[in-house]
Amino acid sequence: MEIPFQNRWLTLAIVSAALFLVVIDMTVLYTALPSMAQALRTTASEKLWILNAYSLVMAGLMPVLGALGDRIGHRRIFIAGMVVFGVASMLAALATTSAVLIGARVLLAIGGAAMLPATIAIIRVTFQDPRELALAIGIWAAIASGGAAVGPLLGGALLEHFWWGSVFLINVPIIAVATLLALRYVPVRPGNAAITIDLPSCGLSMVGIIALAYGIKELAKPGGSAALALGMLVLGGATLGVFVRRQLRLERPLIDLRLLAQAPIATGMLVALVASMTLIGFELVLSQRLQLVAGKSPLEAGAFVLPISLGSFFAGPLAGAVIGRIGCVRVIAAGLAMTALGIVGYLLLRDGSVLAQVLVLTVCGIGIGASLTASSTLVMSNVSEDRAGMAGSVEGVAYEFGGGFGVTIFGSLMTAVYVSTVDRLGFAVQAGGSLDEAHAHARAHPEAQAMLQAAMQAFETSFTWVSVAVAAILLALVLAVLGQRRRLGAAGEAPRVAAH
Repeated sequence: MEIPFQNRWLTLAIVSAALFLVVIDMTVLYTALPSMAQALRTTASEKLWILNAYSLVMAGLMPVLGALGDRIGHRRIFIAGMVVFGVASMLAALATTSAVLIGARVLLAIGGAAMLPATIAIIRVTFQDPRELALAIGIWAAIASGGAAVGPLLGGALLEHFWWGSVFLINVPIIAVATLLALRYVPVRPGNAAITIDLPSCGLSMVGIIALAYGIKELAKPGGSAALALGMLVLGGATLGVFVRRQLRLERPLIDLRLLAQAPIATGMLVALVASMTLIGFELVLSQRLQLVAGKSPLEAGAFVLPISLGSFFAGPLAGAVIGRIGCVRVIAAGLAMTALGIVGYLLLRDGSVLAQVLVLTVCGIGIGASLTASSTLVMSNVSEDRAGMAGSVEGVAYEFGGGFGVTIFGSLMTAVYVSTVDRLGFAVQAGGSLDEAHAHARAHPEAQAMLQAAMQAFETSFTWVSVAVAAILLALVLAVLGQRRRLGAAGEAPRVAAH
């Protein structure tokens, strides 16, 4: 049944508001963490779990809850997720111990894992016109990228006037209003009762994804345990291997890997994974350069990187409108090429005027926003309504793993180039394994300015290597996507919604 025009866009507004809260909670603690740690007297280990519990549990649960939404209806799972998220926000705001806050963050992740796949699935079943669907996904992608950037800024603004718990408490009234509106306006669509929820598959999926994600985070963490990281990576890889074999044997699998192997969906997932990996990798080295070389404060560095997110925010709806004219493949290729161009532009203009740097970072953001919007459209317009939750959840996991791989791979490259360069310059002992250590040594030994200059030079070399590697990977992905145009066929042109 055709949903009235105004109700379709009101539904989009409701799910976008919920999505905004889910992605904000991934980053809002970056600025609130010091105040929170002092108030709760957290240990270093507890701080890490407060930060990581949210993303780890969300990644592990999204495939299960996405499939459950396909079975019982996405409206039902979306509203249940909002209720859990609201209760968890209240618990987190009022937490008096680290253990309670960690538990609240886990509960927030359960609510978020129910909501996030449901948001894109509800959009998929609400918008039947392909061009409207592309535009709606563009707005969804803009909210997803903008929320992560707004998180630290919102946290900083709230902490200027309120206590650290306000970063969670602000969720409660928004969730309450969104829940009431969802009950009234989000259309009721029955799920597909034929979709089975295989409990062993659920367990394997959660253990495998959480272990693999934890291993990647441990590997990327300064001073992390290599043995623990390797153990978790082996556990995660082995468990997911068993999961894949089980899915291929089941008549009705939790995740239909045959569907994900279709060229349009596989291409969209690959773009989501690689684009998020390269963007996070570049932002990692860029934020460190701004603070350790350019001398900016953490807040100033965050504001300086904001043009990437703002460019992505405005590019989402624009790309959604353009996709209907020129197709997903061209938008993906153009967006990835623009991102690479923006990164190379910053590399060349990093010591130029602030305006020039802001412009090239904006180009980078526009490119990444356009390509991610087009990749999501390519996936969702080629999956049937009854598997939209599954596809949305897998795409969410791809983003999560992409970010983790980006920190690990490009952080390791940055460190390797830095260490080899300071060694070549003869300052390996004093400069340590990072520019942070070199700054600490220089503060303790004011006469070591020559060493600090050499360390900064080494970091600039590592920044160049990482930036070039990121741009090269993006351009290689452009060629790979263009090479798939024949296999994608009509799916890569102006979008057509898959049969119900």
